[in-house]
Amino acid sequence: MTDLLVRMARWSAGHPWRGMAAWLLFVVLCLGIGVAAGGHAATTEDFRIGEAGRGEAIAAEGGLQQRPVERVLVTGGGAAADAAARDAAARMGRLPEVASVSAPVRSKDGSAVRVDVTLKGSELQGKEHVEPLRAETAAVQAAHPDVRVEETGGPSISKGVGELRDDDLARTEMIALPITLVTLLLVFGSFAVAVVPVVLALTSIAAAIGLSMLASHVFPDAGVGASVILLIGMAVGVDYTLFYLKREREERARSGGRLDARAAVETAAATSGRSVVVSGLAVAASSATLYLADDVIFSSIATAAIVVTLIAVVSSLTVLPAVLAKLGGWAERRAVRRGRAPKPPRTGGGRITRAMLRPTGRHPAATLAVTVTAMLALTAPLLSIDLTDMGRDSHPREIPAMRTYDRLNAAFPELKAMHQIVVRADAGRAGEVTASLRALAERAKADPLLAGTSELRTSPDGRISLLELAVPHHVSTDAARRSLERVRGEYVPETVGKLGAETAVTGDVARYADYPEHQESKLPFVIGALLLVTFAMTVWAFRSVVLGLIGVVLNLLSAGASLGLLTLVFQGTWAEGPLGFTSTGSVGSRVPLFLLVILFGLSMDYQVFVISRIREAALRGVPTRQAVLDGVGGSASVVTSAAFVMVTVFGGFATVHIMELKQMGFALAVAVLLDAAVIRITVLPALMLLLGDRCWWPGGRRRPGARRTPDGEAGALPQTIG
Repeated sequence: MTDLLVRMARWSAGHPWRGMAAWLLFVVLCLGIGVAAGGHAATTEDFRIGEAGRGEAIAAEGGLQQRPVERVLVTGGGAAADAAARDAAARMGRLPEVASVSAPVRSKDGSAVRVDVTLKGSELQGKEHVEPLRAETAAVQAAHPDVRVEETGGPSISKGVGELRDDDLARTEMIALPITLVTLLLVFGSFAVAVVPVVLALTSIAAAIGLSMLASHVFPDAGVGASVILLIGMAVGVDYTLFYLKREREERARSGGRLDARAAVETAAATSGRSVVVSGLAVAASSATLYLADDVIFSSIATAAIVVTLIAVVSSLTVLPAVLAKLGGWAERRAVRRGRAPKPPRTGGGRITRAMLRPTGRHPAATLAVTVTAMLALTAPLLSIDLTDMGRDSHPREIPAMRTYDRLNAAFPELKAMHQIVVRADAGRAGEVTASLRALAERAKADPLLAGTSELRTSPDGRISLLELAVPHHVSTDAARRSLERVRGEYVPETVGKLGAETAVTGDVARYADYPEHQESKLPFVIGALLLVTFAMTVWAFRSVVLGLIGVVLNLLSAGASLGLLTLVFQGTWAEGPLGFTSTGSVGSRVPLFLLVILFGLSMDYQVFVISRIREAALRGVPTRQAVLDGVGGSASVVTSAAFVMVTVFGGFATVHIMELKQMGFALAVAVLLDAAVIRITVLPALMLLLGDRCWWPGGRRRPGARRTPDGEAGALPQTIG
């Protein structure tokens, strides 16, 4: 691998303008191909999971699937409200996007009137057709100023969530970019050099967006691809470039100016270039385990993460050497004019790093015990984690449609949620099925957990029947869950269940309940694959089973602590003010799996970079103890800088309004901070100091006096290390 990386860097550094032009052409081609191919969004069918998904499929077979519904809510004077509702119904009925309009319905307390508007197309397509309805609602309000006329519904809320998410992402990017630039400026002391990682990260993101559009035809985009590309792209793009840049500058400084820019770039390619490749492959391989979740959202996340990570690796290995050769040449000429030589790099790290390493070097066992105990204490809240699907009720009230949604539910509590009992049987048994469903509805009428209202529909061919039961509770409440358990466990088995026909219970509550169960059932397979990938990548990189096991344990430790803090923060209410959220008392069901997979991949950045430095020192004949301290100390500044950039990017997502994105950003920021500041500077060196030469087993004992490098080449080592 090293020879190939050096050859790539040599060509790029030798032909810098060609290398940069080729990269820009690659980015333009990726975007052009993506735009030409167009993106393929996930359909309603792609989101079906569990019994709820099976029920939706049966209902769709009979044309009884859920449709996009908007509701016009009129509150105010009695006669004036009725007139406004009739006007709204008439206006909506004339729109080509509308399939049907209900007659106005007055609430039981008489405070409001609503008009239900069913749109054409699938449930997910509703948000694409909602603007004309909004315009008509505004026109009705203007024509009837004595009452309040507003609109809400699944399409309006979905559109509002998308608009708010886009605004949040734009704001996050505007905050993250300046902070990243300032950080890099402090690290390198040169604005020209500091701009390079940001530009390469942004161009990598642009190319990834284009290729992800192409990839969406195989793995449909669930609407999260762009967010993940931005989240991961900025982090790994800056990190990989930072590792390479830092090493190139160190090599030039170490040579005292005797090494020209092109030679320094080649040396960086042979060292940090390889670390970038291993890290990128680790992130991609870790992300690929999300495909095992059998969920379109996680498939979208995996595809986006893999594409942007691999492109970031390509940019670091191709165009970056060209840029560094040009910048290095300018720096050399400037140094000659000023008569200065670069200062040799320090191997022991800065004052803070040396202070943190001092107790580790003197008392590794005690330091390890204290640190691990603290990390386990942070993990403890994880034992009480409550995973739920972050449904409509968790959306922020900054969205106008959500405020209307609250007022609609207050006036019409029977609209909060619903159960749908779907039955498929021969057409000749339609009467029998209908009678059983009516008996079920009669039993449910007296249930205090249900609203007492129902609607029965049958497909034109008589094969599919659907009974809808209103639930006066939000899907996230215990009452809603208990009502689902009662319908599935009592009402269905005691009525239509006795017919021997195929039945399923779907609807709002079932969707909400079945998704976390599905994730929990897939979690062991994904985690198992993730641990195996992490172990295999570390063993492959360093030819050491011991280091592979250490990598797995350390990643679990940082992930557990970050999940514990996530649980502590978001399941309580004490942090609502500082972080700007309203607690749901739960954690999004997708967050832990997302965190584990992405963190395991990103942690390999630091793992590979730090251990590579330690290994290089050992290969130069430095005793293991000193190699560990020098390797950790020498890499501390770049690891800290890279971590600060990642924490900034991820922390920006912790400020968004969408709850799951907020939780993901917070968890990743905390995990990276713990990984860089605690795991890599305290726990890892303490473990390696205690294990000594055993860290390299079995690769370090291939023959006396020699050790395999991470590339598999023999390197001289003393007979005893440590």
